[in-house]
Amino acid sequence: MSEQDTPEQAGFRQYCRQWLHANTPGEPPVRLPLSPLEIMTEAQLSYLQSWQKSAYDAGLVGCDYPVAVGGGGRSDCQRIANEEMIRARTPYFPNVIGLGMAAPTVFYHGQDALKERLLPRLFSGEDIWCQGFSEPGAGSDLASVQTFAQRDGDKWVINGHKVWTSLAHFAEWMILLLRTDKSHKYDGLSYFVVPIRAALGKGVTVRPLIKITGETGFNEVIFENLEVDDSYRLDELGKGWQVAMTTLLHERGAGELQTPRAGGMKSKSTHATNTANLIELARTMLRNGRPASDDPLLRDRIMQMVIREQGLAQNQRRARVSALQDHPLRLQLQNKLLASEITQDTAAIAVEVEGACASLYLGDENAPSGGQWPMAYMNSYGMTIAAGTSEVQRNILGERVLGLAKSK
Repeated sequence: MSEQDTPEQAGFRQYCRQWLHANTPGEPPVRLPLSPLEIMTEAQLSYLQSWQKSAYDAGLVGCDYPVAVGGGGRSDCQRIANEEMIRARTPYFPNVIGLGMAAPTVFYHGQDALKERLLPRLFSGEDIWCQGFSEPGAGSDLASVQTFAQRDGDKWVINGHKVWTSLAHFAEWMILLLRTDKSHKYDGLSYFVVPIRAALGKGVTVRPLIKITGETGFNEVIFENLEVDDSYRLDELGKGWQVAMTTLLHERGAGELQTPRAGGMKSKSTHATNTANLIELARTMLRNGRPASDDPLLRDRIMQMVIREQGLAQNQRRARVSALQDHPLRLQLQNKLLASEITQDTAAIAVEVEGACASLYLGDENAPSGGQWPMAYMNSYGMTIAAGTSEVQRNILGERVLGLAKSK
């Protein structure tokens, strides 16, 4: 029991612990990628969907949402389920975009009928979601999106091009920011939920983008005269920018509703890119016949990463105690920035420790740690870009938290 738990939360924590002890899945039948954003095969997806569905049926997903929309109707209990799943080293959930971004956006801005229809299958993982924000000409300047919807009675006809769309190759639904008025930059944006799987070949084309890792988690999505009903619009016409801010706050970890997270299962199929594994790697890799960990300069660099990792963990604890927060957004936004950069810097040191062996790919019997560290390093750049680049994140912290003047 945590010191912060109420009696109700303590009972729920004990329930989670007991259920996870009895139901945590065993060794995956297939190799799992480092994160759900790199899911490539139906076999990977099926295994992870089955796990999310069982956790949802047990009440460990959607805990803090109302029962009417498929949630558990609890109060501040999703963090407890998250903590216990991490403690049990469970697999991650595949519907990461649905849980972390689509669910709170639909909940806060959707009509009741839409919430009741979409959210239960989102929580269970039966419907995978993707995010249609970035475009070839609109990345960091998100308000410049040009995908356009033309009204036709009670329907909208959508044309445009989205890119870097993670999980679109498996998604049933997309949260979509588009333009409904070309005369206003911000007020001309509107926000929709779109059933893209049902429209494949009938107004929607999904094309995989091959990454440097050889994996295809990213996609581009092309809309050609796709018709959607006006009931799929979230909030008022022209309020798309405000709705998108709800999505981005939750994507950056600063939203009110807790996002279900699970991960850390150690097996031949997964690998945690943390300093504990980095230390083990340094102890096993040889330099001039001696363990790399004997190098005092390397040891100092690794300890600096341990300090950063522990600092992040303590900040995440502080973020759960409102009395310890000097600004409602600072720690959450800061944690997204730091977590992505710590992961990248840890993986960079690991690749350096491996030396020439870092060129060996997954599955090579001579690859240290199964080739996972080079994969982690290459994938890490996506995380320092997603939800706003590190540079954008620093600007947001400077302007909105510290009150600094906007940069030109």
